[in-house]
Amino acid sequence: MKISEVKIDDLKNYAHVYHAEDDSLFETILLACKSFIRNYTGLNPEQVDLHEDLTIALYVLASDMYDNRQYVVEASHINPVIQSIMDSHSINLLR
Repeated sequence: MKISEVKIDDLKNYAHVYHAEDDSLFETILLACKSFIRNYTGLNPEQVDLHEDLTIALYVLASDMYDNRQYVVEASHINPVIQSIMDSHSINLLR
């Protein structure tokens, strides 16, 4: 599945959220995740869609954003699997 094909229902299912109360939050999370992936990798939306493994990064990022909605978190480290996936497609040298 391409990142451009991911819908909020896909993210909600991955995060085990089965109500509509947070739909607007998931819309915001979806946009934020797409932007984060593009900014991190330096790829444009068309290039991002060429790498289907980035879709799992989007799912994990979205789930993490939903689960960790507090301002203060204990650890500020990115998931190493997600970092590895995005690093493998990164053309942005200004990280």
